[in-house]
Amino acid sequence: QVRLVESGGGLVQAGESLRLSCAASGSISSVYPMGWYRQAPGKQRELVATIRGTGSTNYADSVKGRFTISRDNAKNTVYLQMNSLKPADTAVYYCRLDWSWSRVYWGQGTQVTVSS
Repeated sequence: QVRLVESGGGLVQAGESLRLSCAASGSISSVYPMGWYRQAPGKQRELVATIRGTGSTNYADSVKGRFTISRDNAKNTVYLQMNSLKPADTAVYYCRLDWSWSRVYWGQGTQVTVSS
């Protein structure tokens, strides 16, 4: 029904920036809450940032002031601007779309690696 494709990951040095993109396609007939999650090796997947269709956002404390989530509803795309990256940010970053209260779609993930 819905396909999410992330892009923009890569290997960078501490202090550098990356911008992730997540494009949604398929049965997109509305504006859905979306977000970014990440999973580091040996750790559980955690919330990074979320954004509602209105533009309202929430951030994990660990990324506040450094990351910015945004969206382009006309393009069904969400972005994650990641500044001042730290080695602790190294993880696979996943895009999420909340279709309903009980159904969620996930992207394939994009690797972000930050070297010290």
